[in-house]
Amino acid sequence: MSPTAASPVILIGLLQDALVKNAINKYQVKPSGQPGKEGFIINSAKNNVIIAGTDNSGALYGAMELAERISTQGKLPENLNITDKPEMVMRGACVGVQKPALLPGRGTYEYPYTPQNFPWFYDKALWLRYLDSLASNRMNALYLWNGHPFASLVRVKEYPYAVEVDEATFKKNEEIFKFLTDEADRRGIWVIQMFYNIIVSKPFAEKNNLKTQDRNRLIVPIIADYTRKSIAAFVQKYPHVGLMVALGEAMEGVGQDDIDWFTKTIIPGVKDGLKALGKTEEPPIVLRAHDTDAPAVMKAALPLYKNLYTEAKFNGEALTTYTPHGAWADLHRTLSRIGTVQIENVHILANLEPFRYGSADFIQKSVLAMHNVYEANGLHLYPQASYWDWPYSADKADTRLLQLDRDWIWYKEWSRYAWNCHRDRNEEVKYWGNQLAAMYGCTQAQGEQILKAYEESGEISPQILRRVGITDGNRQTMTLGMLMAQFTNPEKFGLFSLLYESEAPEGEILSQYAEKEWKHQPHVGETPVDVMNNIISFGKKAVTAIDAAAPGITKNKAEFNRLKNDMYCYNAMANSYAAKIKAAVSIIRYKYTDDIADLEKAVPDMERSIDYYRELVKLTKDSYLYANSMQTRQRKIPVPGTDGTMKTWAELLPVYEKELANFKKNIDSLKSPDAKAKKAKQQALTNAQVNIAAGYAGSYTIVENARPFADTAATISGFAKELQGLKAVQLDRAMQIKQGTAITFTNAQPLKVLVGYFNKGGFINPDTWHYALAPQLEIDASANDFGQADVKLSNGILIPGQPSVNIHTYSFKAGTNTLTLPKGIALVLGFIPESEPIPVYDAGLSMTGNIKDLRWLFN
Repeated sequence: MSPTAASPVILIGLLQDALVKNAINKYQVKPSGQPGKEGFIINSAKNNVIIAGTDNSGALYGAMELAERISTQGKLPENLNITDKPEMVMRGACVGVQKPALLPGRGTYEYPYTPQNFPWFYDKALWLRYLDSLASNRMNALYLWNGHPFASLVRVKEYPYAVEVDEATFKKNEEIFKFLTDEADRRGIWVIQMFYNIIVSKPFAEKNNLKTQDRNRLIVPIIADYTRKSIAAFVQKYPHVGLMVALGEAMEGVGQDDIDWFTKTIIPGVKDGLKALGKTEEPPIVLRAHDTDAPAVMKAALPLYKNLYTEAKFNGEALTTYTPHGAWADLHRTLSRIGTVQIENVHILANLEPFRYGSADFIQKSVLAMHNVYEANGLHLYPQASYWDWPYSADKADTRLLQLDRDWIWYKEWSRYAWNCHRDRNEEVKYWGNQLAAMYGCTQAQGEQILKAYEESGEISPQILRRVGITDGNRQTMTLGMLMAQFTNPEKFGLFSLLYESEAPEGEILSQYAEKEWKHQPHVGETPVDVMNNIISFGKKAVTAIDAAAPGITKNKAEFNRLKNDMYCYNAMANSYAAKIKAAVSIIRYKYTDDIADLEKAVPDMERSIDYYRELVKLTKDSYLYANSMQTRQRKIPVPGTDGTMKTWAELLPVYEKELANFKKNIDSLKSPDAKAKKAKQQALTNAQVNIAAGYAGSYTIVENARPFADTAATISGFAKELQGLKAVQLDRAMQIKQGTAITFTNAQPLKVLVGYFNKGGFINPDTWHYALAPQLEIDASANDFGQADVKLSNGILIPGQPSVNIHTYSFKAGTNTLTLPKGIALVLGFIPESEPIPVYDAGLSMTGNIKDLRWLFN
């Protein structure tokens, strides 16, 4: 077509296309710069426009850029001279092919691809909408998360029985996976299939008398062979699909096994698939730096395979700060400096769900930190909320809302800054104000008020978690609140110290703040009291801003009202937390003063906290189905959430009301004349009947000077009185370090095994590897499969020269069972009936002194 004044021509192509080159020469176009990979130029040529991409993705993004400008200006812009390219190499979002609850008879992450489990997976129209959304946001990757996808997608000739789905489903899976990967490729989107290690299919496990997953299992040859051949079959079938490898959680964690599995099973499997195809081009492999020594794995892998990436969590499983530091920042920088691309994973967002989040300011600063602090160059973005319930949000509605629609601004903000985070703040306020004005049919000023509401509320959850939370992991649902005992004695609930040491600005936790107040020492950095005051202000400002915008709303009114309700929820939550923080400061002071007046001072604040919580119950009762989308036994904070319970604010309110009633009752008991003379009744636990078949060196009775290890002279010098007389298992210390602990026993009745973990366990510092790591849900999804995650008796055993010992319990049904513990030293202190309660307190047997346990005040 010949260009005329009435009909301008828009030419779209590649820079190397002859037609584009001729047009550039003909119209003497002088681009402002040379675009790189996925980049483009847009130049006016008289009354025509040339869009030229470095590659197909660049041409697509250039066309979308022009379309957006035409939409904004209402006409074809003039005098265009644009050169643009993405700052981040990888810009992807993820979909969890997982569910809120475990499937019957299956473990964590074990979800075959079937229409019964995931009807949405086969919805082509939904996939097209999602892929179009990714493309419009200039995202170039889609991650699919699943425990063991191979048995739903490929057949392995040597293990035909391993397939987990019927023939009809298998064909459906082939069709939809091909459709998805083809459509993604058309939009310049790389599909990456993630899988956990080591997990095998249920039919394979049953056929070979194995567990589908066992964190403490050594590498078994038949499992290695099956996994290698599964990967080879997958690569052969889908050579352009990437693989993302999680070596942690279903393997023992840091160690040679990780390196061997990656270099002797996974990489060879990929190479086998390429060889069968006669191809040499390596598909990308992303190594997830979770519960593994990723730098060591990469060092061993790079000589064998070049197309490698690394990925690590930005703020754990939450969003807490844009000023990360410490050991976690060091790890990210180490990965970034290997020479491959380091991808930042914005993961789970356990402290944000279910309320809406859209702070452009916080997100832009976070992406800047990814570049400037972590030196990373990729983004892997989780849904803002309800990851486990994809594609739906937690909102109550006649028709369930899609995350894709509800959280549009979440995806748009992260992707905008992944493309370019170096944007002027004032211009960004105008940009997002315009976007929100268009969404809700209001003025620019009112759009900017909505942005202000997002940004004020956007500081509340990050600041709460990073200063008073227990963990960055999804075992805590922060929006449901916390028990007062979790404020006063967080160490008793598995306090995850990395949250404070790396994923927060420099500052203090409550215990540090109280100690410094008592000692009249200066405070350092951000304190809990600072956060207490901050979040009250943020909540108030968020409500004021959203109210200011409300009169002008003419479009999407139902969604605006849901957003407005969320701002009120944030405000109620902030005030409830603030009042409880204030109460906790007074209660922790009691540790030092023994003055009942400090406890009494906390009562009005706890009452006020519950008043605000009741408001939160009212606001959420008819607006949300749940707070947390992970509804399994892994959820522990504020209370366990087994079988989909304790997931709403209405369910938690009686817990907090009872907590307050108990607190008042116990204050009254302290006032009685003989309160100090009373001593808690200590009753020895009862031995359960058990026959031990294997895995032990001998037995001993818990008394002073008993020897817990057969190969060392170490003796017990102190123990909690409840343990006296228990028949414990004597172990071989050297064998524990070398092989771990596996004790097989038979019991006629259900029982609990008491296991003692030394308080110096860990996987980061090699000097501590000789102590077994206590159950930790942040890195091991199976860490509560036997109810073992929580400490029951703190500092319950004392062995001179050794760290103090915390006691956990593992529950087993009647029958023949095996207690399996990780490599390293631990104590097996006896077997008691399942029905027998074990007291939860701090026995105070520690070489470093006792941390006063205040949990009894609330029971």
